[in-house]
This record gives sequence, C-alpha cells and structure tokens, in this order.
Amino acid sequence: MDQNFEREALLLLLIAALVAMVTRRLKLPYAVGLVAAGIGVALLPFAPKIALTKDLIFTGLLPPLLFEAAFYLRWKEFRRDLPVIAVLATLGVLISAAITTVGMHYLARWEWLSALVFGVLIAATDPVSVIAVFREAHAHGRLRLLVEAESLLNDGTAAVGFGIAVALAAGQSISAPQALWTALLNTAGGILCGAVVGQLVLFLIVRTGDHLVETVCTMIAAYGSFLLADTLHLSGVFATITVGLMLGNMTEPGLLSKRGREAVQNFWEYAAFLANSLIFLLIGIEDASQQFGPVWVAVISAIAVVTLGRAAAVYPLCLLFEKSSLRVSRRHQHVLFWGGLRGALALALVLGLPPNIPGRESIVRVSFAVVAFSIFVQGLTIAPLLRAVGEIPSPALAVPSAERTGTD
Repeated sequence: MDQNFEREALLLLLIAALVAMVTRRLKLPYAVGLVAAGIGVALLPFAPKIALTKDLIFTGLLPPLLFEAAFYLRWKEFRRDLPVIAVLATLGVLISAAITTVGMHYLARWEWLSALVFGVLIAATDPVSVIAVFREAHAHGRLRLLVEAESLLNDGTAAVGFGIAVALAAGQSISAPQALWTALLNTAGGILCGAVVGQLVLFLIVRTGDHLVETVCTMIAAYGSFLLADTLHLSGVFATITVGLMLGNMTEPGLLSKRGREAVQNFWEYAAFLANSLIFLLIGIEDASQQFGPVWVAVISAIAVVTLGRAAAVYPLCLLFEKSSLRVSRRHQHVLFWGGLRGALALALVLGLPPNIPGRESIVRVSFAVVAFSIFVQGLTIAPLLRAVGEIPSPALAVPSAERTGTD
C-alpha cells in the first residue's frame, strides 16, 4: 500500500480521536466537529490528499454503517411501524424530490433535467448523519426507530430513483411503466441478494462456536451483500439493510454464541465509529475546496426548497395515520421534519454523476452546500429541539453518563 496513503489515513484517525474527545467535553455533535475539523485541516499545507469519491463512500464506508444500523433495529418494532416508515420512505421521497425539482427550475433557473437529478439525490435523509446525531443526543423509543428506519429505507429509494433520473438526463427514453419496473426490480432484487447472503452466512455461523469466525462472517455479510447486488446492478443499500436485519434479529438459541454476540457488537461499534469519522472529515475537506460564490442564488434556493420539500413529505403523510394506532404525534413530526439531515449518500451520488450531465458542476457545489447546512444548522439544533419536545431531559436533569443504565 502507498506509504503516503497510510500516513494520511493515520493523520485522519488521529484528528478523529482528538475531535471525539473535544466534542464530548464541549457537548457538541461529533459529526459537526468532524466536518469543522475537516474544513480547518484542508487549509493547512500538510492536508491529507485522500479524495472523497463515490467508490470510497459506496463500497468502502457505507456498507458497515448500513449494516450496523440495521443490525440494531428490532424486527418486532420495525414491523409494527413499517406502514409509516414505508410511506415516508417512498411517497415522502417522491414528494420531496418533486418540490425540490420544481423549485430549482423556477428559482435557480436550472434546466428541468438538472433540477430533477438534484431533486432526487438530495431528497432522502442520510442514515449516516441522522443516526450519528440521534445516538449522540440519546434519543430513545419509537421516535428514534422512526427516524433511523426511515433514513435507512429512503436511502435505497433515493439511490434507485437517482439511477432513473441520471438515465433521463443522459438522454435515454424511459416510460413511466419502465421506470416503475426498474425501481421495483432494483428494490426486490437487492432485498433478495441480502436474504441469500444472509442465509449463507447463517449456514456458516451455526457451524462454528468461534467468536472471531462469527465476526468475520458478519463482515462478509455486510460487504458481500452490497457488492453482490451492485455487481448485478441492483440496490446494494437494500441488500445490506436486509442482511443486517436478518443477523441482528437472530433470536433462536445457538445461532450466535454469547461471546460471539459481544464480539460482533464491539466490532461493529468500532467499524461504525471509524467509517463515520472518515466520512465526515472528508466531507469537511471537500467542503473547503468548493467555490460557492458563483452559485449562491442556487444554494439559497436549494436550502429553501429542500426544507420545504421535507416539510411537505412529513406533515401531510403523517395525517394519513392520524386516526389509527400508528398515529405519529405532532412533536414527533417536528423532529422527523427537522431531523431529516442530508449527508454522505447525497455526496456519493453526486460525485458519481457522469460528466455529460447538464449543469454537473453546479449540482455538485449546491449539494455540498446543502449537506453543510444540514450538518451545521440542523445537526447543532436537533438536541435542543429534542429537549423542547420532551424527548430527552435538559442538561440540568440529565443522568451523568457514568450512572446510565441500559443501552443507548
């Protein structure tokens, strides 16, 4: 391996460790501190040259984060709220994308196809950002389930829709039935890939009592499901989510040894920390290199219409469940709206845009600006919002971390 790459990677990890200690002491969101540190590091003469690319995010950093998040979703609670989650993750993404597309066309004067590509890639909330912020805020219960599960599923929805939008922008002719069939095929195919890999991994796990082998098997599941689906041009996001749900909800005795479950949980906690650290640091470094001045009108327009699109995706759709047992309280709706952070997924998609897409450079710059706004403004204010709606205690009433019991 290139020694320069090794040194730069070690430097990033050192910075991440220092940021983790500082943000914990200052009670600031870790993701915000990392992006700010990345911007600062980019201004130094010895700034790391590791580039944030679609391949690095999609095949290197996203699978462990998706798997770890899905691994801790409890199937019973997930299944109970699946109608709400599915509606927000499908219709919600479509509504948000449509409003953003129309807004960017009329406010920023973008071509329809450029606006469509941007609207789809920025519509979904990002599980990397959302889960990091909500875990640090110590959010619990149904609200956290709704936020995290929705961010996981609409990740897949946006990735599938993005492929269709890019094909249209590249000049391909796709009818509505073809688009629907492509979306269903990618989604169902991704889920099937995850289920197949999950069954194969379970076949191996039940035949070993070695906690190290069990841990390796889960790593194979996370990356193998994603790569298999991606190779077949199916949804790697849905594949990894599926296998994470399968392995995380193994309740039958003997599937994972006691030591194996502890080892798996410790490994994925570390893997998620590592991937999160690298993603947010690299986002900060890339943000520092963007020239936002020439696109400032588009940036302001995008922040406004993306925020409006998220509101239109949450409040009206939650009304559908107002008279049922799945009713989402008004305070939970406020958190779902403001907690819809954008992050790594949008940047992975935009960095993978073909060079022939109309307005590509503007789309890239505006996407980075919206992600920066999301992380800094929404990321810094989500904890106060959670306290205001009574989801977490105020600092004066909070139990010291050393005295906390139970899981986070």
